[in-house]
This record gives sequence, C-alpha cells and structure tokens, in this order.
Amino acid sequence: MPRRGLTPEVALNVHLSAICTRNQYTQDPAPVIAELRAVAGDWVDILAEVAGRVSGFYDGEHTHALCAALVAEIEGAEAWVALGRQRRGERAHGTAGFARE
Repeated sequence: MPRRGLTPEVALNVHLSAICTRNQYTQDPAPVIAELRAVAGDWVDILAEVAGRVSGFYDGEHTHALCAALVAEIEGAEAWVALGRQRRGERAHGTAGFARE
C-alpha cells in the first residue's frame, strides 16, 4: 500500500518554512527564532536547512532583519544560504502546460 501524507520531516520543513515566510518582514526576529526552535525541537538539522535556504532566498532590504538573524542565531544555517540564493535565481516553474515564460 502506498504511503499517504507527508513524512514527519517534510511536514516539519513545510511548517518551519511557513513560519519564516509569514514573518519575513519582522524587525524583531527574536520571537520568530524562539518559535522556530520550539517547533523544531530536536530536529536541528531541518531547522538549519530551512533557516539557511529562507535566508538566501528572501534576503533583501525589507527582510534583512530576519534573514540575518536566521544565519547568525541558528547553527548550521550558513551552509544552506547558497542553495537559497541559487533557487531565487532560477526560472519559475509551474504545472505542465501552465509554465510561466
């Protein structure tokens, strides 16, 4: 029987990414970092990956406070920043037949 639903790791990745995205414009990243740590628990590797990718993808003038804090405060995040930057620079993709040009 095929597996249904997301694995716990993927579900956590999605949840952490959503926390970062909804708070990307904050000027007070401390509560966001605390929430991320509380949600991630012992899954520090997933937290580091999400924090680094989000920082690399979203860093900009209005999002810098959170992006800088993610890298400075979450051990291991720096290793994932380049992947986030790379993904930001890639062409958008979509469902077959509806891809954006």
